[in-house]
Amino acid sequence: MNSDIVDLRSFYGTPLGHVAEQSIGMALASIWASIPSERLVGLGYALPWLDRFGADAERVFAFMPATQGAVSWPPARPSATALVFDEELPLPDASIDRMLLVHSLEHAENPRETLKEIWRVLAPAGRVVIVVPNRRGVWARFEHTPFGTGRPFSRGQLNELLRDANFTPASWSEALLFPPTHSSLVMRFHNVLERVGRRCWPIFSGVIVVEAQKRLYQGLPVAQRASRRVFVPVLTPQGVRGHARAADKASPSRS
Repeated sequence: MNSDIVDLRSFYGTPLGHVAEQSIGMALASIWASIPSERLVGLGYALPWLDRFGADAERVFAFMPATQGAVSWPPARPSATALVFDEELPLPDASIDRMLLVHSLEHAENPRETLKEIWRVLAPAGRVVIVVPNRRGVWARFEHTPFGTGRPFSRGQLNELLRDANFTPASWSEALLFPPTHSSLVMRFHNVLERVGRRCWPIFSGVIVVEAQKRLYQGLPVAQRASRRVFVPVLTPQGVRGHARAADKASPSRS
């Protein structure tokens, strides 16, 4: 099941969503190295962290998958949002310094193809930062948060997937080490639970955060796609032309 843009915005507007955003932000800060004049792209729903980590970047774009939907961002400024297919990003080769994936890879139809496409658009020293639900964590077992949807990963699975796509994992971190509950007691002490969890039970974190660098010394086979997907407005009637042709064939000809 994919997360919808409306559900994602609603979740991050709740108290639980706010503390989840802070927790992931701390994990990202621990592995986020500064890149001068950075060209940054967020794929999925990365808006809360693009505001924070993209402040000093030269350019920042928010790419949102077609199955999720999109909202205009940033507010009160020209939009930097694009609705995309994650396997066919509208970017030239080697044009981006860093990509941040949140609520993205777990919903990808083919995660390996998505990472190959990210490899294509990253600069030679480019980096990808990925946030995915932890297969062993509690958050992946409950669907009242966006982290309970899609395909969760273990650290070993994510490491293998990155290496298959020609990335070298460099830094790891964890976040969401408190239970996914709206309890006011948990909300009050979530910082304490987060610190204790990092020391005592990091293997059961809600999400895994990894930074990986593009690898250049190994070639990637390129497979030609038979067709390209296109956007179709949801209000466009489907199958009308096909039905009309069938009716014409079935009707007797008149002399």
